[in-house]
This record gives sequence, C-alpha cells and structure tokens, in this order.
Amino acid sequence: MSREVKIGNVSIGGGNKIAIQSMLNIKTSRVDDCVSKIEQLSSIGCDVIRVSVKDEDDALALKEIKKKISIPLVADIHFNYKYALTAIDGGVDKIRINPGNIGGDDKVAEVARALKQNGVAVRVGSNSGSVEKSLLEKYGKNEISLAESALKNVAVLEKFGVENIVISAKASSVPLTVKTYRYLSEKTNYPLHVGVTEAGTCDMGIVKSSIGIGSLLLDGIGDTIRVSLTADPTEEIYAAKRILRSVGLDKNFVEVISCPTCGRTEYDSIGLAKRVEELTAGITKPLKIAVMGCVVNGPGESADCDLGIAGGGGVCAFFKQGKVYKKVKFEDAEKEFLKELQDIVNK
Repeated sequence: MSREVKIGNVSIGGGNKIAIQSMLNIKTSRVDDCVSKIEQLSSIGCDVIRVSVKDEDDALALKEIKKKISIPLVADIHFNYKYALTAIDGGVDKIRINPGNIGGDDKVAEVARALKQNGVAVRVGSNSGSVEKSLLEKYGKNEISLAESALKNVAVLEKFGVENIVISAKASSVPLTVKTYRYLSEKTNYPLHVGVTEAGTCDMGIVKSSIGIGSLLLDGIGDTIRVSLTADPTEEIYAAKRILRSVGLDKNFVEVISCPTCGRTEYDSIGLAKRVEELTAGITKPLKIAVMGCVVNGPGESADCDLGIAGGGGVCAFFKQGKVYKKVKFEDAEKEFLKELQDIVNK
C-alpha cells in the first residue's frame, strides 16, 4: 500500500479512495472564468483541479482562485522557480514541478523549504519525451528509463527533506505507461498519479485511458487519476468516473446493463436504454437496471438486477431479481418502465 499524502482536504494513498483530477484549459489569470469552470467540474465529481502557471499574472491569480473554490488547487509550473514560491505563498495545495527545469540546487532548495513550511504537496515525475539522455543511453527507451527518470526527480527533492510527494510517469503508449507504473509500484511507496498522456480526442483518448488506467487499477496500482483528453475537461471527469465504476472502485451509481440487440429484438430497446442511462446519470444510489432486447438475454442473464425489461411477442416483461412480475404491451412499455424505475430510485 502506498503512503498517504494530503492535498488540501483530499488524502490520497494509504487506502483512501481514488481521487479524480482534471486540468483547466483557461488562462489562469482569468480568475472568474477559472472559478466558474472549477465549480462546474467539482459538481460532477472532480476531486482535485490543476491550473497552468505560464507567467506572473497566472501565479498571482492563484491566491484569488484558491479563496473561491472548495476543492484542492494544483499549480503546474515549469522553468521558473519564482512562480512556485508565489503559488505556495498564494495557498495552493500542491505544485507540479520537475526539479531539473526550475534551476540549480539553490533554487530547488528554496522551493523545498517553502513546501515544507507550508505543508504543500508536490507532484514530480517524467514523461516519455523528457527522459534524460544518460538514462536512455543506459537503459534504452523503455519503462525502466521512464520510471528511473521519475525516481531521479524524487531523489532531488528528498535530498532537501521533501516527503509529501506524488509521482507520475506517463507515456502516450498504453503498454509503456502500464509497464512503467508497474515498475514504479515495485520501487516506491509514494502515491502514484496515473494516466495516459496525450491520449487524444474523446473517441480514441477514452479508449486508451480506459485500457491503461483500468489495467493499473485492477492491479491495485494508482492513487489519483486523470483522463487526459483533447476536449472539454468535463469529458475527463465523466470518463474517469466510468473507469472507476467499471473496475469496481465506485459502487454508488446506477449501473445500466443492456444487450447489443439482434434480429430477435421487437421493440426499441436501444432508445429505452439510452433514456434510462440519461435519467439515472446523476443518481448516486447503488442500483442495477437491465434493458434487454428479448427473453434470451432477459431475466436469466440479469438475475441480480433491481429492475429489468425484456420484449417479445408484442409485450415487454418486467422483472426483479430475475423473476417476472408484470407484462405490458409494447406501446405502453416505456412509460410504465420509467415509472417503475422512478419508484425504485425514490424508495
């Protein structure tokens, strides 16, 4: 089990629940726009939010943003150690830096002192495009060089007494990402921030992230996750929640199971499944609802469902825990089923 690290009011590692993260794509100096977006992301399940610090205006804006939000704020900083100091002074809960690109030991030492004095966490790591030449020459371009690059950055901070550390080591390649985190999990007990970097737009990005993040979570690896998409950050949160649910790490939701349909389907089960999913999307009650095309995939394959429907012969059969309790004509089935669903949700 990884050690616990506190990021503001969220604790990761140490057996705590997996924290969902995202990052704004708005310039940080636009305080009101950032706060509005953070509030939206928080309302749909974002636990930790990261913002970029490109210049002094961004660094100074962090203090105002922090005052107006309720979830932990992470400042993403590269190349200028002074922005890190300003961010810490402004009350951020974590900074994202790589010691190697903010200056020499004297500058790293100054940032380290500020981190320790203010109880601020730090995320360090590597990605497949930033591995040091010496490590590439020694190990080649693989999971060992990528992981050892991250650990090298960790060692720099440890030298100055920093221990409130989270590690990441991402690649755009799913197999490389998975191998790297498996390697890291054997080498360190710091919490791991897991994700597939540069995963792409929603369609491919969600597939790559689901395979990479999901594989690691099923191995018990990962303490906080970000689904990196070239899309609105809300899509990252929805995808992350679905991943956690799919691997069994979030059970407080309505799971809708539905068959792929075939030539035996006689009613609009595809449309009904979509409507059921939409109606139950924001409900945090652990329920399982089945929308099946016909009796072949009906009560038998969804015997553990709280409510289900299957059609055939002009009628839809309603069932609970695999037992049929009601039959309704096709034309009335959707209305009646949605009413039954509402009753279960409100129970």
